[in-house]
Amino acid sequence: MSRRDDEHSSLSDIDIRVRALESVLVEKGYVERAALDQIVEAHETRIGPHIAAQAVARAWVDPAYRAELLENATAAVAVFADQGRVGDALIAVENTPETHNVVVCTLCSCYPWDVLGLPPVWYKSAAYRSRAVKEPRKVLAELGVTIGSDTAVRVWDSTAETRYLVLPMRPAGTDGWDEQRLVSLVNRNCMIGVGLPTSVDV
Repeated sequence: MSRRDDEHSSLSDIDIRVRALESVLVEKGYVERAALDQIVEAHETRIGPHIAAQAVARAWVDPAYRAELLENATAAVAVFADQGRVGDALIAVENTPETHNVVVCTLCSCYPWDVLGLPPVWYKSAAYRSRAVKEPRKVLAELGVTIGSDTAVRVWDSTAETRYLVLPMRPAGTDGWDEQRLVSLVNRNCMIGVGLPTSVDV
């Protein structure tokens, strides 16, 4: 088996389809491969979930920044952008022991790409868009997040005009951690509300 065949065999069905589509678009002259590479590179290095993760970690250690994030998330996340505007029409909602927030887009798949990166496939699915509203606790449980009966679950519906970012609760056992170390605990799903930050062994 050649290296190319071996590389191909390790790809998922979605990866294979994306590469096939990319090849067709490039071959027909609709897009340039260099332009696609720049888009991917931008999402990996300049925009995407690392921006929101930095905002979450800063909010965990800096009460003044936390207040700013909850008051004006668009302005608050902008300090982490290397270039251009990010977080337009962004609203941050905070998880607490009393309330757990979940984000969905019931009409299509509105999502803050510039601060969370590319949306997961399930986020755009009809099943998630309908069930997250009707039975959020069940959806969360299926995704590995069990919410106690004493905690309310609030679902936020994104639109083209308003996008949401969940500020998760800081994991226990992180007292004394600096901001950069805390960033490593923040993942995309916890900022959508369907996951939790990485736990810490205490």
